[in-house]
Amino acid sequence: MIVEPITTADVEHVAELHAQAFADFWSAREISALICGPGAFGLLAREAGGIAGFILCRTIADEAEILTLATAPVRRRCGVASGLTQAASSHVAGRGALRLFLEVAEDNLAAIALYRRLGFARVGVRLGYYSRPGGAISALVMRRELNR
Repeated sequence: MIVEPITTADVEHVAELHAQAFADFWSAREISALICGPGAFGLLAREAGGIAGFILCRTIADEAEILTLATAPVRRRCGVASGLTQAASSHVAGRGALRLFLEVAEDNLAAIALYRRLGFARVGVRLGYYSRPGGAISALVMRRELNR
């Protein structure tokens, strides 16, 4: 797996993968605008078969956040998300971030377990943050300390 920055040539493929991973997916235009914004960046995991996953992040002052992370369905539970999260953590630490935040749906037990293994701890809850067909679900706010 090779991790590299997302380029404008990758945005359509990234949007397709985001649509496979999330019901409320982002368009190529939204992703492009995001990665061109201040402090934002995206990393892509490439494998011989194509794009295995991606992560979009933003750094502001000494804090950073993971905005979204998606893995190709056939590459889930193969270390792609872990590798992308570790690469993003190193990248934001290099930009001076001391903490990395994220939100994760409280029913996404696999992602919560992954983030805990990577050193994230729950620091808050956003009630009714995600829309679901049966009603809204809360997001756990998690944080990882960096540069220690």
